[in-house]
Amino acid sequence: MKETKATILLVEDEENLHEALRLNLELENYEVVSAFNGTEALKKISSEYFDLIIMDIMLPEVDGISVTETVRVNNNEVPILILSAKNSSADRVLGLKKGADDYLTKPFNLEELLLRVDKLIEKSKKMQVKESIGDIYEFGNNRIDFKAQDAIAWNGQKVALSKKEAMLLKLLIENKGDVVTREKILQVVWGYNVYPTTRTIDNFILSFRKYFEEDSRNPKYFHSVRGVGYKYTD
Repeated sequence: MKETKATILLVEDEENLHEALRLNLELENYEVVSAFNGTEALKKISSEYFDLIIMDIMLPEVDGISVTETVRVNNNEVPILILSAKNSSADRVLGLKKGADDYLTKPFNLEELLLRVDKLIEKSKKMQVKESIGDIYEFGNNRIDFKAQDAIAWNGQKVALSKKEAMLLKLLIENKGDVVTREKILQVVWGYNVYPTTRTIDNFILSFRKYFEEDSRNPKYFHSVRGVGYKYTD
């Protein structure tokens, strides 16, 4: 299976530096999305999935530290690499305290930046990889066969699953107990980078409740977390 390109949000208002960084990141086979101020960055973070954010501190409208803080308040764990002209230890500590994963002062060595980017993306991928649940999974009176793409529902009925249904079930079950964001679901299951609508996923969750919940109005297994995503518990 072809590995998808990692997507980086580059937030830098100095155009020459922005262009130089974008070019070098694309040469390393990353997909780069650009933002030139804090407001634009926050808008893109709320509507798209990123593997890494590279963020300048001194930004128009909303500064990089405030953007970082907002991202973390919203429980988004995307790795953040801060770029700053400020090199005092107090600034570095503040950036890391507000949720940045790494901090690089300007002027920086391009090779060092690319190494740090690579490490943070690897870290991001490792965080996302959960223990595989195998081909067969049973919970309550339900049984799912991911390989055959079918299931036995709580009432004993056999259910044929679409490929996307099977992928979504596997993603939710492998992240048991954790909320999986809508952005992550659409990126992993549908391959969308831009986040279109929740209705598609909502319809899948309604189907899962119909198949696997004895009382679909009071679900035990498949939960919607308003404004955030979806969760499987058993």
